[in-house]
Amino acid sequence: MDKSPDAFRTISEAAEELDLPQHVLRFWETRFATIKPLKRGGGRRYYRPEDVMLLRGIRHLLYDQGFTIKGVQKILKDQGARYVIAVGEGRAPDDIAGLIDFAEDEAEDIGAEAPEAVSVAAPEPELDEESRNKLSEVLRELLECKRILERAREL
Repeated sequence: MDKSPDAFRTISEAAEELDLPQHVLRFWETRFATIKPLKRGGGRRYYRPEDVMLLRGIRHLLYDQGFTIKGVQKILKDQGARYVIAVGEGRAPDDIAGLIDFAEDEAEDIGAEAPEAVSVAAPEPELDEESRNKLSEVLRELLECKRILERAREL
């Protein structure tokens, strides 16, 4: 029997819905202050529908977009939980300037220099929709390359 979309989820139900192990959800609670499931006696966790949507957005940013935990923390701080929820639902505004800022921070995290062309201090020229889409795609590819390199370093 399926639950109502408005029903609370246990950690096992949330983990299954997000295709994540339960321990990852517990770990994320320690890293992202905005994840606050309701806790009942014995520490049993109940995730609100908004909690699950936020977790979906965090999962998307970490696993699909290649951001680090620190990068997602910065997004949550700068853009807020609603933005991350929108990202997880695929309806976030096309914010290429914001993504470039985050990419620069991500590059600093791994000791790389961000290219001059995306310097925050430089005024940004107006781009047409096609150029913005191309830049967005290049950024996604770079983040995927970064994720692959990080995995290779772990081996």
